[in-house]
Amino acid sequence: MSAFDENLFLKGLEQRKATLGAEYVEANLAQADDLTKPFQEAMTAWCWGFGWGDDTIDAKTRSMMNLAMIGALGKMQEWELHCRGAIRNGVTQDEIRAIIHVIAIYCGVPQGLECFRAARKVLETVEE
Repeated sequence: MSAFDENLFLKGLEQRKATLGAEYVEANLAQADDLTKPFQEAMTAWCWGFGWGDDTIDAKTRSMMNLAMIGALGKMQEWELHCRGAIRNGVTQDEIRAIIHVIAIYCGVPQGLECFRAARKVLETVEE
């Protein structure tokens, strides 16, 4: 018996690929093993299908919210991933800068600097 709703999983898979890139998502799922596969499936259904699948908030706004929250948590590998996704969802460099300013104000200047380092790394790859 599956731990998730198949339709929610498929909806989430579509949104996850649209935001993070199909290549990344497919590689992530392909690398899942007995330990991580149930989590990957549930996270795709719950986070991406249920959370991102609600049309009340558009994908660009969700990406901006994610950057703020993940930046506040200091999870920089995830922040880079979601920064790339945010750009795919239409978030501009100026908006990324403004989000980082808020992170620095509420979470501290060192965390803001970490976000700027990560943003520069991401922006350098998409500006080429």
